Formats: sequence, C-alpha cells, structure tokens
Amino acid sequence: MKKILITSIALMVFAFYTGAQNMLVLHPEKAETLINKNIYGHFSEHLGTLIYGGIFVDEDSDIPNTNGYRNDVLEALKELKVPVLRWPGGCFADTYHWRDGVGPREDRPSIVNVFWGGVTEDNSFGTHEFLDFCELIGTEPYLSINSGSGTVREAAEWVEYVTSGNQSPMADLRRQNGREEPWDVKFWGVGNESWGCGGDMRPEYYADIYRHYAGYIRGNNLERVAVGPSSGDYNWTEKVMSGLSDKLHLVQGLSLHHYTLPTNSWSGSKGSATDFEEDQWFSTFKHTLEVEEYIVKHLEIMDKYDPEGRVSLIVDEWGTWYDPLPGSNPGFLQQQNTIRDALVAGVNLNIFNNYAERISMANIAQIVNVLQAMILTDGPEMVKTPTYYAFKMYNVHQDATLIPTSLISEKYEYDGEELPAITSSASVKDGVTNITLTNVNPNNAVNIDCYLNGVDFKSISGQIISADVMNAYNDFGKEEKVNIANFDVKKPNNNILSLEIPAHSVVLLQLK
Repeated sequence: MKKILITSIALMVFAFYTGAQNMLVLHPEKAETLINKNIYGHFSEHLGTLIYGGIFVDEDSDIPNTNGYRNDVLEALKELKVPVLRWPGGCFADTYHWRDGVGPREDRPSIVNVFWGGVTEDNSFGTHEFLDFCELIGTEPYLSINSGSGTVREAAEWVEYVTSGNQSPMADLRRQNGREEPWDVKFWGVGNESWGCGGDMRPEYYADIYRHYAGYIRGNNLERVAVGPSSGDYNWTEKVMSGLSDKLHLVQGLSLHHYTLPTNSWSGSKGSATDFEEDQWFSTFKHTLEVEEYIVKHLEIMDKYDPEGRVSLIVDEWGTWYDPLPGSNPGFLQQQNTIRDALVAGVNLNIFNNYAERISMANIAQIVNVLQAMILTDGPEMVKTPTYYAFKMYNVHQDATLIPTSLISEKYEYDGEELPAITSSASVKDGVTNITLTNVNPNNAVNIDCYLNGVDFKSISGQIISADVMNAYNDFGKEEKVNIANFDVKKPNNNILSLEIPAHSVVLLQLK
C-alpha cells in the first residue's frame, strides 16, 4: 500500500507538470486480493411481479416454463452468471414464516404482503421453489431470517429443515415434502433493516437480538450476516459492533444498504426513470458516489472492534430508486432502466471491486421487474435492461485478482458542482487483464492514458455500452437501444494505452 501511495503521489506530480488531466496507472505487482464473485450478487423479494409473473408462472401457463419457472428468465440469468441470490426480502422477510411455504401447494395458507401493495399471495413459491430455482440457474442462495415477527425456534428449525442431513424432525419433514438431500445454503441473514421495517429497533437492542439468534443458527460452514446501517448511519454500526465485539465468531458479515435517488428526499417524487434532464443525471451520480465515503467510514468503525478484519462488509441492497412506472401499482416499485442505470451499476461495481479486501458480497435490488432490474417482463415478453448488460460485461471480474490502480480524472461539472468523470477498476484472471471504466459525463468524451506497467499481453480488445441519448432504454417489442458493442482500441505505445471514452458510456478492455 505504501508503494502504491508513493506511486500515486508521483503520478500527481507528473500530471501537474505535464498538464495531463486523465491517467490510469495499473500496479500488477501488487495484485493479491481476490474479487469475490459474490460482489456480483442479486436480490429477489416478494415484491410486485418479481416472483409471480417474473420468475414463476403457473406450470400450465402459455408462457414457456420448466416446472413453473419461466424459460426465458432462466436462460437470461444463466448467461448473466448470477453468483448469489438473496430471498425472501427485504421488508417481506420479517413478515414471512417459512412453514407457510412448504408442503403441498393446495394446503399452504395465504399471506397478505403488507409492505408491498397489500396483495394476497398464496405461498406457492416457498423454500423448495426458491432453492430449486437457484440450482437451475447455478447460483448460491442467501436466505433472510425473520427476526422481526418470527422466533428463534422458527429460525433454528428453518436452518435445520434446509441444511440438515440427520434424522431429525425438520430434516424428516423436508424429506416428506419431496427433498431427500439437504441443500448447501451457506449465507443466512439475521433480519433485514431492523432499524426500520424489520422492527424499528435500537442498535443496542438489535445487537442482543442478533446474539440470541446467531447462537441457534448452527451448521457446517454457515456464514451469518448481521443487519448493518443504512447509508451514513454510523451510530448503528458503532453500537452493533460494540454490542457484538465479544461474539465476533458468530458474525461473518455486516450489511450496508444504500440506494441512489436523484432527489434528496424519500418523501415526494424521487424523479422519473426515463424523463429527466441533466440536473437529475448529475444528482444521480453524486448520490451514487457517496457509497465510497460510507464504505470507508463504516469500515473504520468496524476495524475498531474487529482489528483483524474477520467481519466483512456486505452491501446487500443497492441500486437506483425512482418514481414507479406511470400506471403501475405504486407498491410494486416497477421502473424502467436506461443507460444512466448501466453507468450507476458500473460506478458501484468499480468501487466494490476496489474494496474487495473487505467487501465479500453485494446484492443489487432487484433481479426482475423491481427497482434496478436486470430483466423486465410483461406477460410472455421479456426485455434485458441496460443494467443487465453492465453486469454481463463486468462478470469478467468474478473471482479475479484485483489489480490496484491509481487514477487521475478530470471533473464533470454541472451548476457549480463537480464529480470525477471517470471511475475504474482492474483485475487479472486466467492470464487476461480486465479494465473497466465509466464516463459519467453525458456531454463529452474523455481522453485518458492507461499506463500498463509491465502487463504481459499479445492482443487487446474492447467492449462498450453506450447510447445516442442519456435516457435511452430497451422496451418490449422494439429493437434494443442499449446493449454491448465492440469498442476499437489502438495498439499501446511504450506500454501506454491512449483511449477516448465516449460520453455516458461503460467500457471493458481485455489484454490477453
């Protein structure tokens, strides 16, 4: 780290004397931190049409399906290489009682989704359906335990039902319900947003609740995730980490939730997903970039109580949040998804990559039809969003080794404020060096020199996600306006790669 800091200072001095505005220096000699593939995780809540209609339909539906799972969604998510998927919430998790969602579907009781639209659900999609879905798309499950309206016994029995191979009441019930072998479920969250919809708890109280639950969540290689803060709530992190400081062996992760809103308030309009001008474009990226400050400061607090860094930070809810799609149920949180969202994804993923030493997972909200979705469905139709293509482009970083970088970027200025125009991250895997860059300036391209510093390669290629206008999106029944295209890259000169990154674009470079 000291050598990288010295190199960064030298870079700034060089930039000052040469007048260079934009420089990216790779430090491959310092590549040692693995970027956990789970940073590219996703989130699925019983919310709107995410589960019913988005993932799951009647088995006799006219929509092609496999045991009720939409074939188009299955194939799209396999292609995306989803590493981990969180379920059943979200706020829904702290009203969900897992026993209502197992056994013969015709015998399952209904539940009213009190948080999202007040709709009645029949519990036809429960533990078996979710875990079977994870197996179909090749992803690890991450289950959220009800610590708001549930009980410790209920939580312990769910863990036993899912993971136990013994002869025991819950394992036998699972077998009775058609699953002989246990599922390999590693990740278990104890509650969700316990400071809000998960119980309106004080952090000291939640720390005691966590201690109680975590002691009963037992099994081989289980990873327990404690409810962490929302955005900049440093008091929550302080009090929870203090309350758990003598029980850190029961805590493998602390969550962080941070949503990007174009406006400054949760009340009133949050801004349109598609009908916006540059003021909301700028404010969207201003609020997106705040997550780095939150990560740094929460990690400082965590390190005070966990100097060995045993507890990782898990950003298990993040993404854009706009006004609901006009004409839709406002409780369904359905919104469109533009090139702006692809850039928000790229900026966040670059930041998470660069903190991979302490961030072990992140879960964008949410995977289908809700908030910053990968996929939108409308009856039999399906659309891959710009965010889908950003995740597809970035999956080269999954389980790759982080290459530390030093970046100097010109500013994107608007109405007296400024942001860095460029964000970046880099990694190496299987002999391929991957560099991802975003340019959040909606008006101007940015010229940047990449100093490759001894990276060994014989060929170089590029991909880009961009669009003609800053609110372009993909719509049902129409040709895609935003997807991945080839990006021409000139041959490096003296190991310096000179690039022009177009306005509002995400770029991937691969050196082989």
